[in-house]
Amino acid sequence: MGAAFVDQSSSRFAFIQSCWHKEIVDQCRDGFLARMAEGGVQAGSIDRFEVPGAFEIPLHAKLLAKSGRYRAVVAAGMVVDGGIYRHEFVAQAVISGLMQVQLETSVPVLSAVLTPQQFHEHGTHHDFFFQHFRIKGREVAEACLGVTASLAKLPG
Repeated sequence: MGAAFVDQSSSRFAFIQSCWHKEIVDQCRDGFLARMAEGGVQAGSIDRFEVPGAFEIPLHAKLLAKSGRYRAVVAAGMVVDGGIYRHEFVAQAVISGLMQVQLETSVPVLSAVLTPQQFHEHGTHHDFFFQHFRIKGREVAEACLGVTASLAKLPG
């Protein structure tokens, strides 16, 4: 856990999360905030945004990245079977959209948008993903700290 290679205390970050299975995705947010604080980034330097579902994340990420306010944008969500779209389509669209945003804006966009196989709302799956998303939040924070520190060392 040594990704805080440069002082990031004055940097601003954006965290976007979908509200589908919000109580689970909130765990990702909480893990992210905890690890960022350990890396020297306080919660007040992280602007948080909520969107209805994962499909809406890329547009928000693009507008936030283009604003010039953020050192990085982080997305979190849970894509499961159901609804009008197949979960594989939604997951692919979200990840492709996020990749395109970072390539167009030169702002890192990190993803903790997960697509659990055969998720069911019973206690066992809920409890597993409740804990798993907290771990993924810490991992995406570690990646965020690492990539922003790495980019800070590049010329230009």
